[in-house]
Amino acid sequence: MARSRKVLSFCFIQITAFSCLFFMAISQLSPDFYSDICPQALPTIRLVVYAAIVKEPRMGASLLRLHFHDCFVNGCDASVLLDDTQSFTGEKTAGPNNNSLRGFDVIDEIKAAVNLACFGNIVSCADILAVAARDSIVAVSFLQVNFF
Repeated sequence: MARSRKVLSFCFIQITAFSCLFFMAISQLSPDFYSDICPQALPTIRLVVYAAIVKEPRMGASLLRLHFHDCFVNGCDASVLLDDTQSFTGEKTAGPNNNSLRGFDVIDEIKAAVNLACFGNIVSCADILAVAARDSIVAVSFLQVNFF
């Protein structure tokens, strides 16, 4: 019985890995997606993230945590940025996030800067969260080596 569970578990892992690879191959994910529609998107995000971390070094960890909480349950969809309405409780005030997450003001600043830099071309909020998390790791690493 234990051996058959191991075999089933191994098969499940193999099928899951194959499915992920197949999805990635057909979805055509690209690190230079915004190069054509808004070449200034990534540099703009980086600039705002670096400025926020210079102002408050702990913000790097906060932006990474914000991205983690966004991706935790149903994938990275920027749902963690949703505010409450009269008929809906947003993720900002949901139990695990309420009074726990911070950095929303930095994300709002990034969105405003990207909207100006991209002349109306839309940059995904989920992409902004992911790139901000990536840039915050780089910024904290750079600032730690060079300034501390």
